[in-house]
Amino acid sequence: MKPLSRCLLFAGLLLSGCGGLLELWEGPGAESFRPKSIAVLPPIIGDYEAAREAAQEVLMTSLKKTNRYAQVMSPDEVNTTFQTSKEALSALVAYYSQLETTGQSDKEAAMKLGQLLHADALLVVKVHAWEYVRAEGDNFAKVGFSLRLVEVNHGLVVWKARHQSIKGYMFFKPSLKALAQDLSDYMIKHVP
Repeated sequence: MKPLSRCLLFAGLLLSGCGGLLELWEGPGAESFRPKSIAVLPPIIGDYEAAREAAQEVLMTSLKKTNRYAQVMSPDEVNTTFQTSKEALSALVAYYSQLETTGQSDKEAAMKLGQLLHADALLVVKVHAWEYVRAEGDNFAKVGFSLRLVEVNHGLVVWKARHQSIKGYMFFKPSLKALAQDLSDYMIKHVP
């Protein structure tokens, strides 16, 4: 075998091992969980206020593209529920509070959210990155999400994943929303 062929073979094998999500976890029963309806909860955004509406919207769009769910609640429907119902808002606050402090799903709050939103599953979104950055003289657009799929009948997280997308640019900044849509489409493909 010629040295060039060996190098190309090695590079091909090396690159074929790359890919997949940064983190992925499937709980027991994830493969058999098939919800008919799903709601994307308002995202946990941290310092990325600009991502609030866009993150929820791109994930809803990705879920609809899969045709796996009979109903995907729109961000407007979900947000209206939280604006008009104190019970729903307190359940959301309780759920996020426990999730952020312990990392565990609050079963009662998840069940209550599912009941109030009329959804079989909830998608919890945390935005890890939504920014333009400069590193070592290069410019990058960066978007990162972590997702948790919650089964509301028992309040259990059945699937979770984390991933990010980075795109370099020279002169024209790429749209963070378009980058987020690509990331969202990619992550939703991995939902069981």
